[in-house]
Amino acid sequence: MIAMAWWIQWSVAVLLFVVIAGFGWSFLRGLTQAPPKETIAPEDVQDLDVYFVCQECGTEYQVTRLGEVQVPRHCGEPMSVVRRPRPSPLSN
Repeated sequence: MIAMAWWIQWSVAVLLFVVIAGFGWSFLRGLTQAPPKETIAPEDVQDLDVYFVCQECGTEYQVTRLGEVQVPRHCGEPMSVVRRPRPSPLSN
């Protein structure tokens, strides 16, 4: 009877170890996974007259299609966003 109790104790100990290790592994895997990124469909924004301007050298990029919003870098510094009013065709 004593040998049977020893055998049951070890079985329960191994089962508890596997269950606790499984929960721990699952928890750690959940912490390390990045949340899924939201995909944004590209959008035409050429009519908005938006530009990225480098304050260091004056380089300008006109934004024509907008996908994921990320300000580019030029000369090592982030570029600033500038919106310019479109000239009126009546003023010519």
